[in-house]
Amino acid sequence: MFSGHYVPQLAQLIVQTKSKFNLKGIAIGNPLLEFNTDFNSRAEFLWSHGLISDSTFQTFTKICNYSQIRREYQSGTATIQEGEKIDVCEEDETISYLNRKDVQLALHAKLVGVPAWSTCSGVLKYDMQNLEIPTISILGKLVKSGLRVLVYSGDQDSVIPLLGTRSLVNGLAKDFGLNTTNSYRAWFNERQVAGWTQIYGDGILSFATIRGASHEAPFSQPGRSLGLLKAFLEGKPLPTIL
Repeated sequence: MFSGHYVPQLAQLIVQTKSKFNLKGIAIGNPLLEFNTDFNSRAEFLWSHGLISDSTFQTFTKICNYSQIRREYQSGTATIQEGEKIDVCEEDETISYLNRKDVQLALHAKLVGVPAWSTCSGVLKYDMQNLEIPTISILGKLVKSGLRVLVYSGDQDSVIPLLGTRSLVNGLAKDFGLNTTNSYRAWFNERQVAGWTQIYGDGILSFATIRGASHEAPFSQPGRSLGLLKAFLEGKPLPTIL
């Protein structure tokens, strides 16, 4: 979610300051790009997956919406009842793995000011109100500057559903007059459908989904995520079936 803010903003800073940094493009996953669009797509996502009733869906579309709830939660005006906390073993294993000395050495990762790596740092303090600042326009400026931009979503992500992200990327392409280079198609990894993708403007802007992935896609679909990022770094289109 936060990658939709700090990655485009950092890339824009590099471009504006003309830093000696050979930046070719950015890839952001499950990003928050526009507060209302992204959060309000949750209702349709949950309803289309059979997770909420018709009446609940109507409530979220006619009486209140998720962006309103999120806004009240961030400002402290909403009352949220905490449910039972679930221990996810997979997350524990990931944290243990990334705290191994050999793994940190291989990743050239250094712990500065913290004794161990964790998924959410208590060192960095986010101003949650900044989440309401749209960053989709920054992506447009990066595309205009010549940087390749890949936006991808886990197709099972209910935090920032692909519905909102896909519509925002499609709208961005239309605003900048980027024609569809490759129509929406499946891409493959290990001879299985790994997701779907669409390319605009000869590859300067692209959108992709990762099949079966949740929020923080590499966490739940590491193999398919690796295939997607590998293709992006090599400047190649996502693979079709052989």
